[in-house]
Amino acid sequence: MTFDAKASTFELKLACQMQIAQQILFMICAVAAIFFFTKKVKEMRRNILLGRDEDISDNKEQRWKNMILLALGQKKMFKKPIPALLHLVVYAGFIIINIEILEILLDGVTGAHRLFAPMLGSLYAFLVGFFEVLAVLVLVGCVVFYIRRNILKVKRLDMPELNGWPRNDANLILITEVVLMSLFIIMNVADLSLQQLGAEHYTKTDSFWISGSLTGMFSGMSVGTLVAIERTCWWLHIIGVLLFLNYLPYSKHLHIVLAFPNAYYAKLNPQGEAKNMKEIQNEVLYMMEPDKAPAEAAAPTSFGAKDIKDLSWKNLLDAYSCTECGRCTDACPANMTGKKLSPRKIMMDTRDRMEEVGKNINLNGEFKDDGKSLLHGYITTEELRACTTCQACVEACPVSIDPLDIIMQLRRNLIMEESSAPGEWNMMFGNIENNMAPWKFSPDDRDAWVNG
Repeated sequence: MTFDAKASTFELKLACQMQIAQQILFMICAVAAIFFFTKKVKEMRRNILLGRDEDISDNKEQRWKNMILLALGQKKMFKKPIPALLHLVVYAGFIIINIEILEILLDGVTGAHRLFAPMLGSLYAFLVGFFEVLAVLVLVGCVVFYIRRNILKVKRLDMPELNGWPRNDANLILITEVVLMSLFIIMNVADLSLQQLGAEHYTKTDSFWISGSLTGMFSGMSVGTLVAIERTCWWLHIIGVLLFLNYLPYSKHLHIVLAFPNAYYAKLNPQGEAKNMKEIQNEVLYMMEPDKAPAEAAAPTSFGAKDIKDLSWKNLLDAYSCTECGRCTDACPANMTGKKLSPRKIMMDTRDRMEEVGKNINLNGEFKDDGKSLLHGYITTEELRACTTCQACVEACPVSIDPLDIIMQLRRNLIMEESSAPGEWNMMFGNIENNMAPWKFSPDDRDAWVNG
């Protein structure tokens, strides 16, 4: 065997070994990412189920309709058309572009390159070109959103509850999406350049719409340099996606996933219809008609909610689904007048307390009393009393979150468990109890105002 033949055989073996090493490394990264993501999702499911049971299985047809219109179609978002359109572009673009992740995953596992290109023919270049256009639109949308948050400082995106991690979280996601879309475009530019040079392993395709016009930026580069650029972008892109997957459960951007079940399980009863406690109704019934009281009626453990375990699982799903967009707070009349109430903060506090309880369970195997609670520990009496129960926050939420339901349950606990209510409220309660009306006069004199 000649020296050249031996060298060629050595190079071939080395290339095969490197390819196998890349496949093994890819599998390790993918399996680790899926493992940690699944572990966190199980923890979140457990946290949500810490809440009271609530049967939400009625009217499935209407619920599917709500999910399609509100979560997929983003119907409520279009009350503010410009940010809604930008959000739709970023959301749809990011989701559709990530269909391309399927090919990357299969390429990583099999060691192939652009596995679908030979199967789809000219359609492949069309699809990738379409993805590139969406990538550019996502880039533009993210830049605009970044400017709105950090330079224009739109009021609802610049409130005190967003200071610190929430603001950094939003900016980190925007920057990550810009980086991922840029890597996607640069990877395609390098790939097309390698195709033009006839590089081995790079499947020949038609030119892509955006990257095809940018190949000049890499003119004059060697095959080795272009391969390094293409492989670096490929690896950074897929690792970025896998890291994003695991970052998602810790971020407000979890609504990308949870908006769908949350819209499905949204309330269908008319807004303003209060959810009464059967135990309270029975207490009133037994007081008015003692003969109907059972001989040994078990008293309810508590009225209203003090901590997350007293809320329903749907309330806790709401908290995880919150987008922190601030539309609820922007619409809140109490917040507009300078009061401390912010419906967005109510949801953020509920989620933070839920995560704290979850960490407690992870550490101890079960929940150990930490001397804290959602009421007082996170949400103050002043915030709860400021609510006018006008439903503006519920109406404004794009993904059908109901901050008012949590507020009402916490306020019910304040009044019925702690007897904590403003003097004016206590006077009204007394009048209703004694006179069956909010006013301080006898029922017999109720029509006296018409005299004269």
